[in-house]
Amino acid sequence: MSVRERSYRYVGPVELIAAIRPGGGHRITSAAGFADWAAERSRDELAEPFTFVVDLDGVLRLAPRRSEHVACAGGAAVLSAGEIRFAREAERWTADHVSNHSTGYCPDARSWPAVARALERAELGGPSGFTCEVVFRRCPGCQEHNIVREDDFVCVFCGGDLPDTWNVDPEAGP
Repeated sequence: MSVRERSYRYVGPVELIAAIRPGGGHRITSAAGFADWAAERSRDELAEPFTFVVDLDGVLRLAPRRSEHVACAGGAAVLSAGEIRFAREAERWTADHVSNHSTGYCPDARSWPAVARALERAELGGPSGFTCEVVFRRCPGCQEHNIVREDDFVCVFCGGDLPDTWNVDPEAGP
C-alpha cells in the first residue's frame, strides 16, 4: 500500500459482521488461479458480477454476488470493494464491468488504482476505470450514509447538504 493510498474500514450494519467466516473471499493471485476458480462456477454465476474486495496486501478476493463485502474481506479493512464481472476475451479472462458499489465499505472512486493493480497482479485484463462509479457521502447532520445520484449532494434522509469530498469514515485519513 502506498503512503497516500486510503484503506476503508467496514462501516455497514453491525449485524452483518455475523456473515464473516475465516479466510474471507477466494484470493486471486494469477490468471491460472482465476481460471481454476472460474471453472468451478456455473454459466449463470459467470454471467453476473461477483462481490470483490482488494485486501490490504493488494490481492483481489472474490465471492458470489450476494455475499457481503465484509465477509469477502474476512472482516478486515480493504483498499477497494464493489462488484466485478468477467468475460473471456481473446483466450484471456478480463474484467468487463467493475463498480465500487459496496455499502459496507463505501469506497471512494479514487480506490480504482488498487483495483487496477490487483487485476494486473493477477494477470487479468480490465477497463481503465470503474465502469459504474458510485459516489458515497456521510451526512454531517444526521450521520447517515448516502449514495449521491446525478450530482445532487443532498441527504435523502434529512435534506441536509452533503460535502463535495469523501467523508464516510470519520476516522479514516485523507
